[in-house]
Amino acid sequence: MENQECCCQKTKQRTEEEYKSLVHRLNRIEGQVRGIRGMVEKNAYCTDILAQVAAVTAALNAFNKELLSQHIHTCVARDIRDGKDETIDELVAILQKLMK
Repeated sequence: MENQECCCQKTKQRTEEEYKSLVHRLNRIEGQVRGIRGMVEKNAYCTDILAQVAAVTAALNAFNKELLSQHIHTCVARDIRDGKDETIDELVAILQKLMK
């Protein structure tokens, strides 16, 4: 596995596959948000807009799940092996934010 920097340097080197997957998801989400703006500009019916907002929310949740999984498997696992218990507190804090 490549050198994975995350919690100690607050940056992370992602594999090409990880990078492409995350950027692809973000590009799709960005397109969905632009589509919602277009619907508002064209005075689309409220429930149609809300359905698209729900789709964007689901896409963002999927992005979060993928990124969180990568984070736990790389940064968190490495830091726990290295005895950096503060990483657990950081993980708990971000999970609390995601669960709001």
